[in-house]
Amino acid sequence: MATPHIAAEPGDVADVVLMPGDPLRAQVVAERYLGHPVVFNRVRGMYGATGTFRGSRVSVMAHGMGIPSIGIYSHELYDHFGVRAIIRIGSCGSLQEEVLLRDLVVAMTASTDSAWQDQYGITGHFAPAASWRLVRAAADAAGSRGLRHHVGSVLATDAFYPEDPDGWRRWQRLGTLAVDMEAIALYGNAARLGREALVLLTVSDSLVTGEMLSAQERQETFTDMMEVALDVAVG
Repeated sequence: MATPHIAAEPGDVADVVLMPGDPLRAQVVAERYLGHPVVFNRVRGMYGATGTFRGSRVSVMAHGMGIPSIGIYSHELYDHFGVRAIIRIGSCGSLQEEVLLRDLVVAMTASTDSAWQDQYGITGHFAPAASWRLVRAAADAAGSRGLRHHVGSVLATDAFYPEDPDGWRRWQRLGTLAVDMEAIALYGNAARLGREALVLLTVSDSLVTGEMLSAQERQETFTDMMEVALDVAVG
């Protein structure tokens, strides 16, 4: 049944869901790649649709911006709609010189500066990871397409405009590949609920060089990431 945030009914959502942050990117995926997409959600502007790709049912739905937002939507998809796997397809900022604009980043693990995980009530720090099956499939798909890609850890941050503008350098020294604003909640929910998750990112800007893609480019041109994610979804 529908939740406060997703106006879908049982069976409307496929077992595998691709999740970009931007609702317009979700619509681009549905209209460009899915056969006969049927819209199941527009609550709060979070576009969601289900169609087919290479004969398999696949859904795409936006998750908004930030850890709390993807935390809500991914929890409801897993817990209320029985989704087996979620693949986030998003943008990220490079923290390493060799991670270039438009490269793909396959996030094996997520670190964070957020207190979101305090809800688990554990002593220490929990480091949730992606599904190895999905990581391997994404790396293989990117490799077979001849795409530049990197596999490793990412930072999920709460602050787009941090008080310390050079704080990212501490994460760089630890080998963190890139920074996004969502990975920790998706991986945490998947671990807690016993489901699968993958964060697949395209580098939209570099904290190392200062290069940056436009909002229009981020919305419409990340086709390599979309196609790799679809390969994984139906693989």
